[in-house]
Amino acid sequence: MPFANIKVPEAALTRAQKDEIVHRVTAMFVDYFTEAARPHAMVLIEEVKDGGYGRADEVFTVPEAWRAKD
Repeated sequence: MPFANIKVPEAALTRAQKDEIVHRVTAMFVDYFTEAARPHAMVLIEEVKDGGYGRADEVFTVPEAWRAKD
């Protein structure tokens, strides 16, 4: 079973954007593994809370301007 685990900042994506990611990653799996992979493809989008990760020794929080507007 192909599996993708995608981590994104909390509230950075709309529901529609998450749906699109699931569909596009599933399509990529089908391109690589044939149509037989579609019913077994798993795409997990995990939202990480502000302050729950860092980069370059700095704790990251999502600026308001980057937050998704549903």
